[in-house]
Amino acid sequence: MGSREVLGQAARLASSGLLLQVLFRLITFVLNAFILRFLSKEIVGIVNVRVPLGVFWSLLLGWVWLQLLEVPDPNVVPHYGTGVVLFGLSAVVELLGEPFWVLAQVQMFVKLKVIAESLSVILKSVLTAFLVLWLPHWGLYIFSLAQLFYTAALVLCYVIYFTKLLGSSESTKEQTLPVSRMTDLLPSLTRSRAFVNWKEAKLTWSFFKQSFLKQILTEGERYVMTFLNVLNFGDQGVYDIVNNLGSLVARLIFQPVEESFYIFFAKVLERGKDATLQKQEDVAVAAAVLESLLKLALLTGLTITIFGFAYSQLALEIYGGAMLSSGSGPVLLRSYCLYVLLLAINGVTECFTFAAMSKEEVDRYNFTMLALSSSFLVLSYLLTRWCGSVGFILANCFNMGIRIVQGLRFIHRYYGRSPHRPLAGLYLPPALLGAFALSAGITGVSEVFLCCEQGWPARLAHIAVGAFCLGMTLGIAFLTETKLIHFVRTQLGVFRLADKTS
Repeated sequence: MGSREVLGQAARLASSGLLLQVLFRLITFVLNAFILRFLSKEIVGIVNVRVPLGVFWSLLLGWVWLQLLEVPDPNVVPHYGTGVVLFGLSAVVELLGEPFWVLAQVQMFVKLKVIAESLSVILKSVLTAFLVLWLPHWGLYIFSLAQLFYTAALVLCYVIYFTKLLGSSESTKEQTLPVSRMTDLLPSLTRSRAFVNWKEAKLTWSFFKQSFLKQILTEGERYVMTFLNVLNFGDQGVYDIVNNLGSLVARLIFQPVEESFYIFFAKVLERGKDATLQKQEDVAVAAAVLESLLKLALLTGLTITIFGFAYSQLALEIYGGAMLSSGSGPVLLRSYCLYVLLLAINGVTECFTFAAMSKEEVDRYNFTMLALSSSFLVLSYLLTRWCGSVGFILANCFNMGIRIVQGLRFIHRYYGRSPHRPLAGLYLPPALLGAFALSAGITGVSEVFLCCEQGWPARLAHIAVGAFCLGMTLGIAFLTETKLIHFVRTQLGVFRLADKTS
């Protein structure tokens, strides 16, 4: 398969994931906004910050959560012990579906993945809303049962799909699968009669180390909250709600693009091989795609940062009422808007670097991440002591900035001896920079005079000002970023054509 075909396949994967996720996430967004009106900050903090993962960790950390950590007041958060057990059980159930998830990801069964996950989330949200309205005294029972229902529904979707797929002799997809029956996904003896394939075990261990370090860097603040008690349960709840709301764009847009184009780069480029020694057409296509992705990430992140600053308080008021829009909520969301910009750029740089790095380079990068994980945890603790929950976001920004620098250095070295300069995607023309700066000033003044204590007519006027500034900025981007517009149009055209011919 040529690089152009792989690019089209990756674009279809990203486009399908994006469209389906927007549809399903919109439904869950409305349901979650409804549920928040009936919950306390303490319950949200308990549920979303404390969740152990894995069979061993479920048992070990379940004991830690029940015996060593602070147990919340049963009058505020009832049924805590049962909730911990049910969350641990749901983690074990979800592990049973991991082989199916990996298989669907490798085979690019994007619709299966998105529909299964989104449908399970919607069912979970519906069940949560029902229980919150009719049985509010159940406390943590509500969220633990909903989580268990979510994982069971998710695994069941995958099992039903692959059972039907592998049992059908007429399926064309079956011919490309590395398994021929469901039992192939279960542990079994190898040809040498060994229960463990040590070559695959070493590769798995390498991935585990990288995943563990990324888990610390991604979710490290939750461990700091849990084990060091730097925030009370109410503040933890507000932080988690704002964190989930702020990361919505990352999950909707950035994640499908990163996952899809990681596969593209991995298939087009030869891992660990100098760019000048590879097929130059593939190298050129990869460079052009990387430049466009960097530009797309930069523009999306800047848009969220600029407009997020002026509309954070209004967004929280609409989403969760006074519980979120007062106190630390607006400051947290404004800080998170800056973090989203760094998150967008880092996602693109890492999806390229992880696809192009050799095994030795990945191992060296893991050592860097190990040092970064330790410094991140320490910095999270210190900044939180100094400036409250916003310290977690500032620590995340520092962490993401270091990772971006690492990725940019690798990309610069990779293309250093070639004529391609994909890092040009991080350059913006002066006219577009001016539009962003002007929009920041206008919307900032608008927030001071129109939002958010002046009633809904003033709020609507504030929204209209933002819409005008956004339209102006996008118009200038359309005129100045013709190369990016062509890239987006071309790939969306591929996606539509593929849908018509499939």
